[in-house]
Amino acid sequence: MAHFAKLDENNIVTGVYVVGDEYETTYAEWRKEFGEVYVQTSYNAASNGFRKNYAGIGYSWDEGRDAFIPPKPFESWVLDEDTCRWEAPVPYPNDGKVYLWDEGSLSWVEVV
Repeated sequence: MAHFAKLDENNIVTGVYVVGDEYETTYAEWRKEFGEVYVQTSYNAASNGFRKNYAGIGYSWDEGRDAFIPPKPFESWVLDEDTCRWEAPVPYPNDGKVYLWDEGSLSWVEVV
């Protein structure tokens, strides 16, 4: 089975569809004839580097990076160019506790 992300005119993912192996090589080209754009994605993206991340609704497709990029969670976060994932300006604490990001203070706040 193959997975394809449907893109809108702004390269934002609007859906992800499963296609049988027998149609994998022709599906994206066939759909393009109808004015729709599909890009293949993979659950194994993180382990094999294929398109960096598995596509999800709301993700953007960056052809130059050959990557699906998740929506930016906070204004202060920056894109890691290697993983194409957003990172906080302050590393997540590694003390076994649970934290949420507070954009106002630009810090992790412990959940109690």
